[in-house]
Order: sequence, then structure tokens, then C-alpha cells
Amino acid sequence: MSTAPGPRQPKPGTRPMPKLDFDDPLDQQSSDDTDRGWGERPSSGDSAADLARFLDEKPPHHL
Repeated sequence: MSTAPGPRQPKPGTRPMPKLDFDDPLDQQSSDDTDRGWGERPSSGDSAADLARFLDEKPPHHL
């Protein structure tokens, strides 16, 4: 009586092999594609807060 080898089972205590991923990485949005990825503060929608932010971050040559 012969037994056909089955799928390989990982040894106990070892990490499983990573799966191959054939997805296109350029189809996914990266953190650099968002304002948050560049360190931007989330928009509050408040014009007074936007003005305060503009005045706080104004370059010195825009006095």
C-alpha cells in the first residue's frame, strides 16, 4: 500500500511561507498620495481655522 504525499505542512514552531502577491502595487493608493502622508492637518472646513493656519504657516517674505 503506497500513500501519495500530501501538501507540505510547516513544522511546528516555524512561520508559514509568505504568499505570492501578483497585484499591481501602483493600483493601490500610498500614504504619499494623501494630504495626511505629507504631514498635513486634517481639514476642518472652518474658514477661521483656515485663516489662522495660513497666518501661522506664512513664509517671512509674505509679511
